[in-house]
Amino acid sequence: MTLPDFLAILSGSAVGLVLALIGGGGSVLATPALLYVVGVANPHMAIGTSALAVSVNAFANLINHARRGNVKWRCAMVFAAAGVIGAAVGAALGKMTDAQVLLPLFALLMIVVGIAMLRPRKDDGNGDVVLNAQNAPKLIGFGLGAGALSGFFGIGGGFLIVPGLIGATGMTMIQAVGSSLFSVGSFGATTAASYALDGLVDWRVAALFIGGGLVGGLIGASFATHLSKQRGALQRVFAGVVFLVAAYMLYRSLIAH
Repeated sequence: MTLPDFLAILSGSAVGLVLALIGGGGSVLATPALLYVVGVANPHMAIGTSALAVSVNAFANLINHARRGNVKWRCAMVFAAAGVIGAAVGAALGKMTDAQVLLPLFALLMIVVGIAMLRPRKDDGNGDVVLNAQNAPKLIGFGLGAGALSGFFGIGGGFLIVPGLIGATGMTMIQAVGSSLFSVGSFGATTAASYALDGLVDWRVAALFIGGGLVGGLIGASFATHLSKQRGALQRVFAGVVFLVAAYMLYRSLIAH
């Protein structure tokens, strides 16, 4: 096994852990990890490969959360169905955009979302949320928007989906984390298929990344359940991860060049 192979497995483990822990951050971490740690030279190749790896890991982590009762299936499916349409459009636009423009924009968007997630909520959310006539239009609207941004930036979109699900339905944070993984997997698969058709997926690196991610995901789901019992803890972890990665991406995109 070469050093890049080992780094791909290690990076995959970290991404799987974060994905299961906060429902987002998978591709936020995966694309920079492939570019700066594993050494994938082509940014669009890194985006396509990370989308595939994150999609598979998200579906695996979805099973872990479903076993713990953290998934609101009907809300998740409506959000994902709308998001897949948005992701297909976003991916087509993303491939036509200069990667050196994409990465800084992506980082700035992450900072905005992180700040939004730190805003205090009146309560811990409604754990008995069901799909109804009031929240269905919101789920579709938020889903389309999150999907379009996900496809455009080549990300699973979890860090957009979690606040989107909470905003549309008022569900609890742990339910939003668990439910978001269905959309992360669906958006990632849509984006990956679009990039794969253009030959922009490194299948060997993706397989190694996925293998590492499956192990990290088991650990992350356990941590998420534990943190959900402490008011605001998951939100703070979520925002912290987003801020750190955004700062690093801005540094690499703007200062280091």
